[in-house]
Amino acid sequence: MGRLREHPSEVRIVSYETEVVSYRFRYPLKFGKVVVEKSPSLLVKIEVENRKGEVGDGVGAMPLLTKWAFPDPDVDEEKKLEVMIKIGEETCKVLKEKYSWKYGHPIDIMMPLHDKILALGNKVSREIGLPKFMPKLGVLVASSPVDAALHDAFGRVNGISSYEGYGPKHMRHDLSFYLGERFRGKYISDYLRGDFVRRLPIFHLVGALDKIYREEVDAEDPRDGLPVALEDWIERDGVFCLKVKLRGNDLKWDVERTSLVAEVAQEKLKELGREEFYLSIDSNEMNPNPEFTLEYLRRLKKRSPLAFERLLYLEQPTERDLERHRFRLDKVSSVKMVLADEGVVDLNTLKLALQLGWSGVAVKTCKWHTSSLLYIAYMEENGIPYSIQDLTCPGLSLVHEAGLAARTKPIKGFEYNARQYLPHAFPEVQERHRSLFKVKDGYVETDTLLNLGLGYDVRDVSI
Repeated sequence: MGRLREHPSEVRIVSYETEVVSYRFRYPLKFGKVVVEKSPSLLVKIEVENRKGEVGDGVGAMPLLTKWAFPDPDVDEEKKLEVMIKIGEETCKVLKEKYSWKYGHPIDIMMPLHDKILALGNKVSREIGLPKFMPKLGVLVASSPVDAALHDAFGRVNGISSYEGYGPKHMRHDLSFYLGERFRGKYISDYLRGDFVRRLPIFHLVGALDKIYREEVDAEDPRDGLPVALEDWIERDGVFCLKVKLRGNDLKWDVERTSLVAEVAQEKLKELGREEFYLSIDSNEMNPNPEFTLEYLRRLKKRSPLAFERLLYLEQPTERDLERHRFRLDKVSSVKMVLADEGVVDLNTLKLALQLGWSGVAVKTCKWHTSSLLYIAYMEENGIPYSIQDLTCPGLSLVHEAGLAARTKPIKGFEYNARQYLPHAFPEVQERHRSLFKVKDGYVETDTLLNLGLGYDVRDVSI
């Protein structure tokens, strides 16, 4: 039955606040069929009290990128955003109604409410008049800052890093309660690093509209002293892990684009006295089937052995509804690792992806910090690879993502592209965490991450 002892560190919800802060992208980001030009972030503050009567608060933040979470072009983007904001607010209400009078650990609060929170997608969509229900992925993104704020508050009120709170000292249940008998006597903390890794490589994004050479830059591009072209980014930041966005339905373009990025990376890094670089590719579900993906890999290997060799993994090449399509990815994963992203929205879809031959999962805090921890424990136990990806996360959401990457063991580092598209967002957070927002030789330093809450400093956050 797991541990049922009440822990002094368990918390109840006292109050909450929400705020939406929006920034425009420095230049457009294209992925799949969509182009994104602005980023509204939902910020949530939750005040909690532990069983000892101590009171503290925590903050969570996440960009609400509607075009990723709900890519249907027939539904108005402003309506989608309105629904997502409302879902975040309603999630706060659900937590307070249930846990204003009883105590719990963040994992034990969020997991039993998972289905109830997902049901908010239909409820709020009807209330606001959305012609189609907000999908599960959209609900997870909208409620993820609430989940993060709860974990942050739990750590802060107890004077610990939240990551220290995932073991038997603070949790009633071991992992068998959520993951099955194989995990009897095991805890999330068993699969985490004891401290933050102090130096992490970052994945630089090469969007489908991004320019490769500096001579491509023209008068319409930003003139703010920051790079625009890939070769200038490499020269300035020494980035050596590159995530390439592909069209996904144009084999010739995709192969040429990947090859070109590899060639430029090799050339520019050689100028810096370095030979190491890595690629990942993301066609955002646009491959019509796994055979298309295999043909891409065959052509890439022929066109550019260099690009093929340096390619670490492919991310979500086929459509996200794993249950409906049931594409088998065994043959693809026998050539290169292929990670499910949008297709994984809960433990059931994680297990389904693995049954269908996917190599692993792209973990994102926008699908809940709670779920990310359970996914990681499951994958670490079973020797399954995973990456830490973002949602063009700025400010606190980037610090949160970096903290998770620094406490776990993902493939290489973590994705960090807000510095390209939202470099001026949340300046107060960037000021507090300077070394985390400054890339040097392809790495960031994590020395500003605190051993309190989720690791960020919230003194300058106005909410």
